[in-house]
Amino acid sequence: MNEQLRVQQVLSGNTSAFSYFVETYQDMAITIALRICGNMQDAEDVVQDSFVKAYRNLHAFKGESKFSSWLYRIVYNTAVTHTRVRMWTSDSDIELSDIRQPSDLDTETLMDEAERTEVVQNVLEQMPKGDALLLTLYYMEDNAVKDIARITGLNESNVKVKLFRARKLFKDKLVASYGVLVSGYNENAVMI
Repeated sequence: MNEQLRVQQVLSGNTSAFSYFVETYQDMAITIALRICGNMQDAEDVVQDSFVKAYRNLHAFKGESKFSSWLYRIVYNTAVTHTRVRMWTSDSDIELSDIRQPSDLDTETLMDEAERTEVVQNVLEQMPKGDALLLTLYYMEDNAVKDIARITGLNESNVKVKLFRARKLFKDKLVASYGVLVSGYNENAVMI
């Protein structure tokens, strides 16, 4: 059953149909909120508030984007409001033509999956919240740039520039923290 039909079920009075959305999107919603809030208790509060807001405003979901993008935008806004943090610092201009296409980062031979996951999480925790969130949405959740723009309220060009910078910062922090130099590494690529 597609999500638009589930939305219609909820709007028609079948409130238990909303549990599908909670079960499907709860983990990533917690991840987004945790990246912004910085602690699990606040993140859980934000996610709970976000699902209540989504339920109450389900009639506003038009299906023009993925349900996940719509929901994650609510989580993002609720978390930012809850923490009252500034997610994005002002950036000096970077030309989009300066951004190269990503290449593969081969860390397979350097560490096993569990070590890689731990290293990635440690590096993401050292990064500014906005940068960590963008990398999480792009690499862990496989959101397209346009979906990330909808979630964060940034335009697509800003998302591309911020992803470029976040990947570079990730690389710098990875090297500084772990001394990992990967042959063939390109600062535009991060394997998360």
